[in-house]
Amino acid sequence: MAFRVGVGESDFAELRKSDKYYVDKTDIMYELVEETENKVTLFTRPRRFGKTLMMNMMMNFFDIQKDSRDIFEGLGITKHKEFCKKWMNQYPVLFISFKDVEAESFEGAYKMLKTRLADVCKELDSILEEDAVNAADYDIFKKLMFKTAEEDDVKSSLKTLMRMLHAVYGKKVILLIDEYDVPLAKINEKNPPENKFYSAMLEVIRGIMGTALKDNEFLAFAVITGCLRIAKESIFTGTNNFASYSVLDADFSEYFGFSEKEVEQILLEADRKDKAEVIKEWYDGYVFGDSFVYCPWDVMNYMSALKKRKDARPRNYWKNTSHNGILLSFVKRTDFKVRGKFEILLNGGTIVQTISDELTYDTLYSSEDNLWSVILMTGYLTKADAREEGETVSLKIPNREIASIFEDTVVKLFKDTIDSSGQKALMAALWMRDEQEAEKAISDLLWKTISYHDYHEDYYHAFLTGAFVGMGYEVESNKEKGLGRPDIFLKDDDNRRVIIIEAKKSKKEADMDKDCDEAIRQIIAGKYGEGLYGYTQILCYGISFFQKQAKVKVWKPEG
Repeated sequence: MAFRVGVGESDFAELRKSDKYYVDKTDIMYELVEETENKVTLFTRPRRFGKTLMMNMMMNFFDIQKDSRDIFEGLGITKHKEFCKKWMNQYPVLFISFKDVEAESFEGAYKMLKTRLADVCKELDSILEEDAVNAADYDIFKKLMFKTAEEDDVKSSLKTLMRMLHAVYGKKVILLIDEYDVPLAKINEKNPPENKFYSAMLEVIRGIMGTALKDNEFLAFAVITGCLRIAKESIFTGTNNFASYSVLDADFSEYFGFSEKEVEQILLEADRKDKAEVIKEWYDGYVFGDSFVYCPWDVMNYMSALKKRKDARPRNYWKNTSHNGILLSFVKRTDFKVRGKFEILLNGGTIVQTISDELTYDTLYSSEDNLWSVILMTGYLTKADAREEGETVSLKIPNREIASIFEDTVVKLFKDTIDSSGQKALMAALWMRDEQEAEKAISDLLWKTISYHDYHEDYYHAFLTGAFVGMGYEVESNKEKGLGRPDIFLKDDDNRRVIIIEAKKSKKEADMDKDCDEAIRQIIAGKYGEGLYGYTQILCYGISFFQKQAKVKVWKPEG
């Protein structure tokens, strides 16, 4: 059978019917139902770790309205024959996702929530034909479906639907809620914590959860997913037999993400075993509980690229699926003094922080510990040691993909916060051929941003480019000139002058002087200044960097 990839496929039945590759995670259902006493289970994981596909798989397995024997054939869950006989397609299921309920205002988010509820009602509209349905519930159902329900009916909507399903099938209902915290996350993202929008949406979500989960006689059990565990007293107050599993917990840790063994099997099936090392470097490194996992979204995206081109290079697939605002806002915080910690992380080191997996969105920014907790729970960092337990955790950047997101964020921070007076001082010194003043200006700017000297030269190239952007010059980076590509080519057409810069990262401080000389020789040998007709001044600079120090030399033909 040809290896087929279902990138972004969250419909389990469609995935199986189309013979696309599926990493078997079905045993989670047996473990959850048979080996716990949980009435309500919350799984929190970063985006793109398979939560929605997992929930859709559960819906297909349990839903009494389906016949799922064919799509589960050959999968791990079928080994448990008595379990399948008792549970497969034997219970009514209510499945709702809040992942698209996102807006910056309460009105916008509430409207989208009502639309989502209306969609669920349309999927269940056949129950309106049943005589067993209560007349009052019938009326509420119609209002929910046509988006005319009052707020109280919205808050009790899931319980109403569960009561109707119970009346029709005579069995308790399995409730599946995917991405439950998205409405709160998006409202909080763009508004201050005390904003009334957040409080209003919290009240609605609390109402929906409370009526559906607390003392609900129609509930068999519930499974909920999200990115963060919102404090129980904020959302899940009074919920009995409630269990939450975050990235810190060992239980169920192997069911979200791909293990190394699973990735090896994927590569074997796809005949791409030669890519094992690069996939590990880019997409492995997450520690959930005591399990080491790859990001499944990234792995399958890269496998799709490799299916088309055997020489496809790895890309950052994750950065466009998860908003990086929380990371950028954290780096900008001057009151927490975290830049030194970010430098350690960017240099491949670890930091030790007090972490909580029980938070509220309105207090995310209230403490440094809360923010470290958030970027751990959302996948920007991971545990450095799987054996660690307790609130104090060693943190690291998991892989090259996430490291590149940190790097991009650092560059953006520099561009957003750079001191214009420092830029002007640097430009004045360069045009005046004042090497000492240029060194001082560059070093001053470096001390105001985050550097990662154990990485590559790209940081320093981007740093210099950022220093020149916004100064009214035409700035080119690594564009072919003469026989090579200068790091930076800066033109001031109004005054008919040019600056060419080649930058080097020195291995040690003592090398900075000779590295500047080597940079200048590269400019001359590469003939980077050829073809610049009509310019009256062409300045060539070699600049070397060691940590947060800079050495500047200008080419002096007469020397």
